[in-house]
Amino acid sequence: MNRLIKTVVVSLLLACLGWLAIGHAPAYALTDEQELVAEVWRIVNRAYLDESFNHQNWWFTRQRVLSQNLPDREATYQAIQKMLAGLDDPYTRLLPPQQYRSLKTNTSGELTGVGLQITKDDDGGVLRVIAPIEGSPAEQSGIRPKDRVLKINGIDTADLTLDQAADQMRGAMNTQVVLTLERPEQDPFDVTLTRARVSLNPVYADLRTTEEGTKLGYLRLNQFNANASNELAAAIESMEAKGVDAYILDLRNNPGGLLQAGIEIARHWLDQGTIVYTVGRQGILDSFMAYGPALTQDPLVVLVNQGTASASEILAGALQDNGRAQLVGEVTFGKGLIQSLFDLSDGSGLAVTVAKYETPDHHDINRQGIQPDRLVESLPLSKGQFATADDAQYQAAIELLSRSRVAVGAAAGVS
Repeated sequence: MNRLIKTVVVSLLLACLGWLAIGHAPAYALTDEQELVAEVWRIVNRAYLDESFNHQNWWFTRQRVLSQNLPDREATYQAIQKMLAGLDDPYTRLLPPQQYRSLKTNTSGELTGVGLQITKDDDGGVLRVIAPIEGSPAEQSGIRPKDRVLKINGIDTADLTLDQAADQMRGAMNTQVVLTLERPEQDPFDVTLTRARVSLNPVYADLRTTEEGTKLGYLRLNQFNANASNELAAAIESMEAKGVDAYILDLRNNPGGLLQAGIEIARHWLDQGTIVYTVGRQGILDSFMAYGPALTQDPLVVLVNQGTASASEILAGALQDNGRAQLVGEVTFGKGLIQSLFDLSDGSGLAVTVAKYETPDHHDINRQGIQPDRLVESLPLSKGQFATADDAQYQAAIELLSRSRVAVGAAAGVS
């Protein structure tokens, strides 16, 4: 009897092992194309901000793509882009080798194209202007922040990814590109731009004297690239040596750039305090602090507008929430997401939204922007009108600084 029981148990065990063997697909080697898909999937699975992956089963997404016929690298890129599109996040994207190199160029100092910073809306895929780069063909043509780009050389931008649109605008010097634009309460219109070498000089500095005799340091920060922090520090130190009384920091039409550059520049102005919180899928990932001393204690007003985005908003929010500066202008763009770049094995790159940021007072500005302390709308200005008597926002900043100096003088008993 015991022998019979043992035989039945062994038979059942073998049956179970057989079921397990049948229930799991046999392991197989991935092709090179499938390996690249799996590599992208793993990075997103590990790092992406939204752990629901836009409310989809991310594992099933992987299996579906791996089951497709991927005969060559171009087919693989298309399959990966389609996989990432399911996240409904225009900032998480595949960057083929040439586009990846171009993106790195944007933070290093120079590019050839029209000088337009762009983004794609999550809803409907509308291509919008963040800001034109100062001195670029785009700025000289009068293109404005939040203009909608409908077509590039007749190609509907709804059919292009963000990087494909940027690639269409780049090209050899002295060649032309036609953009079809749309503005509120205005019919679509074409703008023809001649591509040029666009220099990404991050800082413009000018020492001025107001009618009241105030020595004013006017600093315009155009982009947060690798050189921005050191160049701005040098400009502040130079002005301090000349006895500046107050500063205006102009972040209008600054589309952002490197997060670390924004943090370092905030430290130029702050003795202490939180600069920004980064928030990932599990909550607060990190906080970045100022540990002083600041380069100057002089009064500061920051100019912002609809083209003030990303790292510019980090800086503006840090200075506002810490009581270091007042903001003048318009509600900022509202890009509060942080991307990391990952090198892929074939020389391409992957940009992944890994976190969002909050200001020191825990304001989430994504799609909301930062409210200025003093709201001042401005008519479109030419390059030569910025920071002049024709610039209402700039004049409002001077007025605010004059008031603060009078208040400080009265408190100190100065007549």
